[in-house]
Amino acid sequence: MTNHTMTTRHHLDHRLLKRLLRQIWPFRWRAACVLVLIILANLDTVINSLYIGLLIDKYIQPMLASGSHDFTPLMLSLMTMSCIYLFGVVVSFLSEYLMIPVTQGVLKNIRDKMFVRLQHLPLEYFDNNKFGDIMSRFTNDTDTLEQMIGRSLPNVITSITMIIMVVITMIYQSFYLTLVAAGVIGVMMWVSAMILKRSGRYFVIHQKTLGDVNGLIEETISGQKVIKVFSHEREAIRDFTRLNDKLALNNQRANAYANVLMPIMINFGNLQYILIGIIGGIMAVNGWGGVSLGLIASFMYLSRNLSRPISMVSQQLNSIVVALAGASRIFALIDEQPEEDNGQITLVNAKKTHGQLQETRAHTGLWAWKKPDGQLVELEGDVRFEHVTFSYQPGKPVLNDVSFYAQPGQKIAFVGHTGAGKTTITNLLNRFYDIDAGTILYDGLDIKDIKKADLRRSLGIVLQETNLFTGSVRDNIAYGKPLADWSAIEAAAKTANADSFIQHLPQGYQTKLEGDGSDLSQGQRQLLAIARAALLDPPVMILDEATSSIDTRTERLIQEGMDNLMAGRTTLVIAHRLSTVRQARAIMVMDHGRIIESGSHEKLMKQKGVYYQLYTGAFELE
Repeated sequence: MTNHTMTTRHHLDHRLLKRLLRQIWPFRWRAACVLVLIILANLDTVINSLYIGLLIDKYIQPMLASGSHDFTPLMLSLMTMSCIYLFGVVVSFLSEYLMIPVTQGVLKNIRDKMFVRLQHLPLEYFDNNKFGDIMSRFTNDTDTLEQMIGRSLPNVITSITMIIMVVITMIYQSFYLTLVAAGVIGVMMWVSAMILKRSGRYFVIHQKTLGDVNGLIEETISGQKVIKVFSHEREAIRDFTRLNDKLALNNQRANAYANVLMPIMINFGNLQYILIGIIGGIMAVNGWGGVSLGLIASFMYLSRNLSRPISMVSQQLNSIVVALAGASRIFALIDEQPEEDNGQITLVNAKKTHGQLQETRAHTGLWAWKKPDGQLVELEGDVRFEHVTFSYQPGKPVLNDVSFYAQPGQKIAFVGHTGAGKTTITNLLNRFYDIDAGTILYDGLDIKDIKKADLRRSLGIVLQETNLFTGSVRDNIAYGKPLADWSAIEAAAKTANADSFIQHLPQGYQTKLEGDGSDLSQGQRQLLAIARAALLDPPVMILDEATSSIDTRTERLIQEGMDNLMAGRTTLVIAHRLSTVRQARAIMVMDHGRIIESGSHEKLMKQKGVYYQLYTGAFELE
């Protein structure tokens, strides 16, 4: 089913509307007060319309007939009418005032649900969805909900209750005149339905297209340097113009119908007003149906209050359709299946007493895996891949029957062309993805039996792409260990040789970073990422192109710190610079998802195979 078909169907999905209305349930008492106030405001309007007929028939007409100049009864009646109007103003203000926290409370809860679900989604979701489209759900789609809950929904409720009250009052006053009004209203509703049917479809498509535009804008802004380097501005403008034209066209089509709706409804209301005046006048002159001058005036006022809410409902239905389109995208995110975690083995701090492992709350530098039965297994860092096969897309394996082992404290390196499957190995060890076949063992335990959070907590990772967050340098180093003290943070920075450049920043460790650390060089950003991993003091380190973005001088500065960091730890290294992996216990040469060569640097050089050609420059990594 195409996205167009799916989104077009949502404006008819009553289940979606019910689910959206259920979001108001936590605020039901305040919403109930708003409903009562809306009813009172409408009742006030109806009473005023009846009071107009009372003024004409009981005060103005008798005064004109008798020629009386005593205006006291009329003035008292007008004062009473003014009080009724004032009451309507007060209850209308209170209903608007009380609705604000309901609207904002619902939006807050929805954003909370989206963000919480976002944190528990598998990495695959972010690989398959544009960041701009995800952001659009937090911004544009929630904006449509704000318009619906804060404006459209109260207006629809106000209009419906007004219609019910007015119809009952009109029937009570004159059944025949009510039939006249009903005939005009029937035509109004038919025309409204035809217009809404056309405009609603384009409003739904507009919401989807808006997400695509935001996605392109996000990509363009984040990739601005690349665009300028490759002089791609013209193509970027062309791509944006194409999507923006599509957005404008859908918006134009939707609003072409929506904007014409209100003038048509207003003119139908005027037609109704005229017909009631003419037919009511004929009935009054001929004494039919007990119609009086005051009743005609009152009835005409009521007819205005009948056609206006019908027009309002028609107009607000467009906003509701757009909001439902946004709601469908929001609930689609909330309903995404969270990352599965069936592991029961946890990571705990441990100590040895008389050679026996014991769990402890204090950080001792010794970790243990705790099985469901309470048995402790010391975390040593023994990693084994046994006949592992994996594919991101069915039928297109990225790893084929890969087997290797890394004993505690060993440094294992992976080299090979881009796309050979090196980074995939680290993704599988972290369980960002689950394997198709084979087994991954960690200290003899199947990683599927280990809770994902504990598994990842045991791994220190420095990725090729560095991500820094808004906050101080200290906060970024302590990102994985927020309660770390100053001495530990400084020690981690010194280990990565980041302390020197940090001390030269304007506020040192308190220097605030923004925009993913855009004020820092690529090498400095990478040093902070290494310091962040060092602070965790993990038993296993994964370095995915950890020095790929660092110049040769900076690389020499951090090499000693990296060697200290890797000492005594199992380390998996992925590197393009083969000079950084010479000291590895074993080097795995990968090609098209398979390990085609393995051994020490000296052994592989003697073989004069692929690694030899890579190292001597017979052909280079890409």
